[in-house]
Amino acid sequence: MTLFLLVIVFRVFSIQYTEGEKYRKLSTELTIKQDTIYANKGNVYAADGNLLATSMSRFTIRMDVVSAVRSGVFEKNVVGLSQELSRLLGKTPAFYQKKLNRAKNKKSRYLLIARNVGYTDYLKMKQFPIFNKGVYKGGFIAEHKTVRAHPIGKIAARTIGYDDYRGEAGIEGAFADYMEGENGLRWKQKIAKNQWKPINDVNEKEPIDGHDIITTLDVNIQDITHHALLSRLEYFEADHGCAVVMETATGEIKAISNLGKTSKGTYYEKRNYAVWESHEPGSTFKLASLMIALDDKVIDTSTVVDTEKGKIYIHNRKVEDSRRGGYGKISAARVFEVSSNVGIVKLIKKYYDDKPQKFIDKLEEYGFTKPIGFQIKGEGKPYVPKPKDKSWSKISLEWMSWGYGVSVTPMQTLMFYNAVANNGVMVKPRFIKELRRQDKTEKVFEAEILNSKIASNETLNKIKKVMEDVVVKGTADNIYSSNFSMAGKTGTAKKYIPRTKNKEGKWEGGYYSTKHYVASFAGFFPADKPKYSCIVVVHDPKKEKGYYGATVAAPVFKEIAQKIYTTTPVDNQSVDSKVEFVDINNQFKKFDDKISKEYQTIPDVRGMSGMDALALLENIGLKVQFTGVGKVKSQSLKKGEKLIKGKTIILKLS
Repeated sequence: MTLFLLVIVFRVFSIQYTEGEKYRKLSTELTIKQDTIYANKGNVYAADGNLLATSMSRFTIRMDVVSAVRSGVFEKNVVGLSQELSRLLGKTPAFYQKKLNRAKNKKSRYLLIARNVGYTDYLKMKQFPIFNKGVYKGGFIAEHKTVRAHPIGKIAARTIGYDDYRGEAGIEGAFADYMEGENGLRWKQKIAKNQWKPINDVNEKEPIDGHDIITTLDVNIQDITHHALLSRLEYFEADHGCAVVMETATGEIKAISNLGKTSKGTYYEKRNYAVWESHEPGSTFKLASLMIALDDKVIDTSTVVDTEKGKIYIHNRKVEDSRRGGYGKISAARVFEVSSNVGIVKLIKKYYDDKPQKFIDKLEEYGFTKPIGFQIKGEGKPYVPKPKDKSWSKISLEWMSWGYGVSVTPMQTLMFYNAVANNGVMVKPRFIKELRRQDKTEKVFEAEILNSKIASNETLNKIKKVMEDVVVKGTADNIYSSNFSMAGKTGTAKKYIPRTKNKEGKWEGGYYSTKHYVASFAGFFPADKPKYSCIVVVHDPKKEKGYYGATVAAPVFKEIAQKIYTTTPVDNQSVDSKVEFVDINNQFKKFDDKISKEYQTIPDVRGMSGMDALALLENIGLKVQFTGVGKVKSQSLKKGEKLIKGKTIILKLS
């Protein structure tokens, strides 16, 4: 007995002092844990405060039927649960009762009840018969996930972007580090019944929510631009296209639409073509050619050039005008207005054939030789050949003068045209106004000047006049309006078919197609006091319906300009570019109060913002369709009607 007692004393001493640290650490690991408090990801807002992207909770509801049967609550409450599910989800009580009984017979432990359930409906379902018994007795399983929602739909989706399993794209991808925030920390201790409670009254580290991104986008202009482009793409059955509206003085992108065609013939934001796609611009590039010659004073707008019969050969390569028989002898201004290929080629060949580098140097000043340098990823690389390059040929200069043999993105072309509108000041296009956290501005993105003067005032005044005459009496006279002035240039380019091997191993391509075209129009409005610049580019319109820039792209430009002009009158009043979000918290509080109410009938959402109405109605189980932007003007289901889950309500926004 004494020996046995000595062994026990030795073991106690060993555990207490020799191995004590080990067991204390093990005890702590089993009973104390570090709990992460996740920070809220920042939101993306339009310039006027409209919500463009936010995080929302979604739940997948499942049921462990075996647990419910075992606890004895299933048989007594299956009818009541079926009735509640019917009221919330829309199908008949008999459907759910049959589904639950079938699951009971199969001893299902993971029965799917509903997907994408909002937070409000999740709270309701937790109180349903059987489900209110919890996980172990009621078999209620709720799988939570956070999803990014776009309250105004998929408009500008590629530019707003994402940062998820697909990778990084757009604004959200570029500013992911700012938007994620910093997670908090809290220590918890295990107590009875496998429950955990906080050790302290306060968190060890408070979570810091991510930055909100305030973009330059204007929801009204974005809606106008999107629908104007979409209607023309659908009519011409084009492959894809883009349209961008830029504020002249600041470089702020007010709208950007990028639409690609699906296999079903519908269109969606497929890629950010305006930023990514570098292509041969065609005749919109003639503006650079004319401006170089004018600024170097080798020609004037009155300089006469003989376009002959509309067809010439440069080193056995044909240059041809769209008009049969040509234009004869016309001024340099008229060459630009009617977009004479022969005229512009002869002018540039005459004055720059022996000094092509001087021409290239000017293009570099105009921003065509290197990427703009956007914060968002995926910008296309421009290509402008130089005399020292191996690819330079005897016709490189001449082909460049009318937009072939070079490759630039729509955003680069727009930036150049905007510089003309902005009296020669080239500002960098930008999508972001500022970063905010908890309603405090932490970083402001000011206008960035890339070139303070791209040409003399004399040259710019002449260029603006001929651009206005393109619309008045040139290739774009079909969009002329006596109500407001526009200036710009049409562009039509044949698409180059790259040389590749087919399945049989034979070479194909290596030529400019006569079936595939790029139609474009770039310009600004109003012509006398430019407020906005805009570019429209459409790829592969159906040739039988039309393929010229004047026919396909220019009408989109006019529709955008006309609607912006009528909804946002341009005058001499000063506009405060600083946007205040003083009452945003009050708006959210009012919205939270509304959304947390129990609704048995259709609520009145007239007067609410489209974003708030959409979230409210979807959370109470309705399917929502809407037209327009702004606040709700009317609703198809009247206030006070019985609420039926799954029913569609149509909203008209003003």
